[in-house]
Amino acid sequence: MVRVDQIKAIETAKEPWDIVIIGGGATGLGAALDGASRGHKTLLLEKSDFAQGTSSKSTKLIHGGVRYLKQGSLRLVFQALKERGILLKNAPHLVHKMSFIIPVYSWWNLLFYGVGLICYDLLAGNKRIESTTILSRKKTQTLLPNLKDDHLVGGIAYWDAQFNDARLAINLARSAVAYGATVINYCSVSSLLKKKGEICGVIAKDHISGKEYKIDAKVVLNATGVFSNHIRQMDQPDIKSNIIPSQGTHIVLDLKFMLGNHAILIPKTSDGRVLFSIPWHDKLLVGTTDYIVDSIDDNPTPFSEEIDYILKIIGDYLKKQPTRKDILSVFSGLRPLVARKNDKTKDISRNHSIAVSQSGLVSITGGKWTTYRKMAEDAIDVVQSVGGIENHRSKTAEIKLDGFDSSITNKNPLHMYGCFSTEISTIDSSTGNSSLGKNFYLSENQILWGIREEMAIRLEDILARRSRCLLQDAKETIKVAPVVAKIMADELGHDQRWVDNELRDFKQAAEKYIMN
Repeated sequence: MVRVDQIKAIETAKEPWDIVIIGGGATGLGAALDGASRGHKTLLLEKSDFAQGTSSKSTKLIHGGVRYLKQGSLRLVFQALKERGILLKNAPHLVHKMSFIIPVYSWWNLLFYGVGLICYDLLAGNKRIESTTILSRKKTQTLLPNLKDDHLVGGIAYWDAQFNDARLAINLARSAVAYGATVINYCSVSSLLKKKGEICGVIAKDHISGKEYKIDAKVVLNATGVFSNHIRQMDQPDIKSNIIPSQGTHIVLDLKFMLGNHAILIPKTSDGRVLFSIPWHDKLLVGTTDYIVDSIDDNPTPFSEEIDYILKIIGDYLKKQPTRKDILSVFSGLRPLVARKNDKTKDISRNHSIAVSQSGLVSITGGKWTTYRKMAEDAIDVVQSVGGIENHRSKTAEIKLDGFDSSITNKNPLHMYGCFSTEISTIDSSTGNSSLGKNFYLSENQILWGIREEMAIRLEDILARRSRCLLQDAKETIKVAPVVAKIMADELGHDQRWVDNELRDFKQAAEKYIMN
């Protein structure tokens, strides 16, 4: 996946594109793969980097959504569990099963949550990972040695899945290209083209070269998440917003605070939400929050009260309680929720919504990573109808994603690259596979692969999304940034001025991940 080849595809296009997709997050990339694999000439345009926004800042879970059972959203849970099974099958190098334990402090809750999770297993059907089990007090203490055990009755162990969100996004982009799609990062849409009142294309600007392109299309799909209304207003300037942006914040701690390999689900916090504490990249990921915000940003700033909230809730359950100084990194993302007036964010279903404007703009909003494939399938079904393009059925449920390797394990530091791990490890470079960081794994070979094969252009692309260093340990990442910038400059043919500018911009972005 080489960017110059992707740009050449739009410069040499002689016929209109069947589908132009705006937005390179989970839904947009999923739609690009879905559309291309159905045989449609598909183009995706992303204004920044792939998955730069919300799609790289999730809780890293592929799950049915235990809390949605309480809301009565059985259809959503059933669909999500089905999609969980598809992802475990099609991307085993990126998605793996994980055990979760709910610590229980009353016999009633043991019965209540036990019955609920047995129903969860039943909804999964033949895609159930493993059966829910009731744990004794002693067994729970053994599995979670840092858990407070005053009044502890026992625990409930159930199974869901964990994944690497930004890496899955890159693999979707590469898979889409393998099926004939064109995907371009750092290329924004500035306006929509219309003919006789119907959308017939877009004007796009490449932020790397500065060139502007007039791109003809049979149909345009708006898959920009929380930025959806920006595109809808290009079509209808007076349109009202249908998005409630909800901020979700996570903190990353040393794994010593968990002292085990099992995730914890706290099923009911003081404000009626849930909280996860999850082993992740040899760290502990804790979150999330649910705060309605007014401003929209790819890289939102965590609120101080969110940090206090997470620390208090997790601290109530652990013998060794973390403080602000223990936080290695903190990050926030914005969920594009579609809700009725006066809904509380914790009560809003994560169902997705598809709307078609009078001029034919198709917009998809809502949803979550787990159901990205189904969202993309539904969107392309509508796109085919609106654009008058040939009607083909979706194939993505059976497509093995880029890098597919069912035998690789996380003992291999390059496991997230799947079948490409050997190729990456044998790249000829000065430092090879040696890690550049002390508190995370990042090698020169990974950096070169990210540039050559994954369209990494900026320093943040490598440190936040092709790798997850920034989210693992922000301060340590800032320390290694100069070395990474020099490697990138040498590979890309940039001068010292580029290095200085990238370091300045990266440090400014990384400051939001540091807990002061």
